[in-house]
Amino acid sequence: MRSVTSIAKVTKAMELVAGSKMRKSQQRALQGRPYAEKMLEVLGDLAKQQGDDEQKHAFLTVRPVQRNLVLFLSPNRGLAGGLPSNMNRRAATFALEQEEPVSFVTVGRKGRDFIARTSQQLVADFTMPDYPELLDTLPVTRIVLDEYEGGHVDRVFLLYPRFINTAVQQPSVKQILPIEPVDIEDRTVEDVDYIYEPSPQAVFGQLLPRYIEMTIYQAILESEACELSARMVAMRNATEAAKEMIQTLTLVYNKVRQEQITKELLDIVGGVEAMKA
Repeated sequence: MRSVTSIAKVTKAMELVAGSKMRKSQQRALQGRPYAEKMLEVLGDLAKQQGDDEQKHAFLTVRPVQRNLVLFLSPNRGLAGGLPSNMNRRAATFALEQEEPVSFVTVGRKGRDFIARTSQQLVADFTMPDYPELLDTLPVTRIVLDEYEGGHVDRVFLLYPRFINTAVQQPSVKQILPIEPVDIEDRTVEDVDYIYEPSPQAVFGQLLPRYIEMTIYQAILESEACELSARMVAMRNATEAAKEMIQTLTLVYNKVRQEQITKELLDIVGGVEAMKA
């Protein structure tokens, strides 16, 4: 009972710490989504303005696939419920589904350990600090772009936990290279022709690397929010389970103690009766 009580205190403290960090991480992840989605819409509008005879940017060129690269975002620490195992399982499933060889760039210790344990090719691994900023994620983007521009890989996928809510984190796979601009379906003003300076092609060339940087940064923010949310929920469940165990152990303890007292009383009564006889 004392040992379970001590564990409950530890899990309660971890729940409070994760909860305090979680609010800020969730806010950062949700605030970054509109910017990333709007940037993709701008890319779609710029892609429409390119002529068929113009040479496509390297990030848009689809080439024969001989090798894939997966940027795998996973929790950095344990005690996060089923999130690490779900992410590892999704990474293994995705690698088995591909006909071409797959290499990995990992962000987070749990993903790195899984890739090393399963003998997959690991190009690089990174560890992010608490509340990462864009500058912290630029080395990750640089590795990914170097692998793609150098011709070492022909497609790049992003595997990350998408934040749905505090209790739900969904492992998601998204292709980030070559970029697939989306079509803008709804416009606030019909038939709007935007003017890009100095030219649509120049803006397009500068915007594509920024889009990759923002996509990876946004995914890392969501991964951090998912890890803290999963840890808070897991520690809350552990605390409640410890309290239930304490109640069960208390009932068993009282029952055994009562039986012992009853047995001692019977022995005393039996001794008294024997002396009288």
